[in-house]
Amino acid sequence: MLWRAAVTLFIFSLALCCHAQAQLQSAPRLIVNINTATRTELIQVPKVGEKMAEKIVDFRKANGPFSRIEDIMNVKGMGEKTFLAIRPYLTVGKTPQKQRPAKRAVSHVQIPSG
Repeated sequence: MLWRAAVTLFIFSLALCCHAQAQLQSAPRLIVNINTATRTELIQVPKVGEKMAEKIVDFRKANGPFSRIEDIMNVKGMGEKTFLAIRPYLTVGKTPQKQRPAKRAVSHVQIPSG
């Protein structure tokens, strides 16, 4: 009876592990700021090849920075389907950086004795 519980727990743990691995693989590994990215950086985004990266950079040079990530659809050849696929990889603001924990302020308070 105990072995059934152990096997059930093992199978559940294995399924949970596989699900977590799939989630990690589907999450974007990089986020590109389309207002500052170079052609080389844009090519790293899935479904963006050399020609599309060059079109994005040329469009940005001619028209100024993108206000919203949706504005990338104004680039010739960038359709809604492609945009929806690459959307998780794009930003127009600051590229997120690792958050550093806030430093605690150290106060030196002397407690009178006595």
